Amino acid sequence: MATKLINFSKYSSIKIGEKIEVSLLEESSDFTDKHYLLGSCNNTLIGTQPPPLMILSKKYDYIKIEDGLLKIGGATPSGKIASYCKKNNIAHFELVSHLPGTLGGLVYMNAGLKEYEIFNYLVCVETTLGVFQKEDIEYGYRYTDIRSPILEVSFELHEGFDAKKVEMFKKMRSNQPSTPSAGSCFKNPKGDYAGRLIEAVGLKGILKGDMCFSQEHANFLVNNGEGTFEDAIYLIKEAQKRVYIEFAVWLECEIIILDERYMSDTSPLILKNKAF
Repeated sequence: MATKLINFSKYSSIKIGEKIEVSLLEESSDFTDKHYLLGSCNNTLIGTQPPPLMILSKKYDYIKIEDGLLKIGGATPSGKIASYCKKNNIAHFELVSHLPGTLGGLVYMNAGLKEYEIFNYLVCVETTLGVFQKEDIEYGYRYTDIRSPILEVSFELHEGFDAKKVEMFKKMRSNQPSTPSAGSCFKNPKGDYAGRLIEAVGLKGILKGDMCFSQEHANFLVNNGEGTFEDAIYLIKEAQKRVYIEFAVWLECEIIILDERYMSDTSPLILKNKAF
């Protein structure tokens, strides 16, 4: 199986990680349960004890119109999708210009901005286990039950690229920091905002090494230069602990943490128990 050496301190958006040999997925049979498939690491924190890692090969970086559907490979960058849809006057993909990552990762977490989500016009998903229709997939706010690598996604095809929506999404993201981060650290709890809760317990802007919850938006864990995995984990745990003690609300990570000490047997959800 082909491999690629990746320096995650450069590759990941939060600029944390070591140089790791990563396997390349060319065919469905290349993937095994021991592997964890990565996208472009825009919402991922790589630890010092990661599981075996894999990325899609360039074979899955494509966009095509076929059978009246827009079909996009799982390794296709969001910027490429946005440019293609603008050039070809295709509607409902204006939001991806402000959602960094590859399509597989965006679909896996049902990425979006408020009510605009990647699943809104999705038809079906092809994974290493076969093709799944939208109605057969469980999905919701920043969640799907997809547990196999996404190779291709088919979407409804509609005309009418809307530049006004691009500007609207740009304004939605205008309060987010430019400092390296992995995007929103926690999912917003029902009826509240993670950033408000983090600020309320006094963690906004507080440094642990070079890591902190941003002064611009408290739900963004940012790396001010030489941040480490250990410092990031400390702040994540501290936020969960303080918010739970103060408000009886458990903050669920939106960042995917890849370190075998923090991963469950079945998913990348982290720090689920409340044993402080």
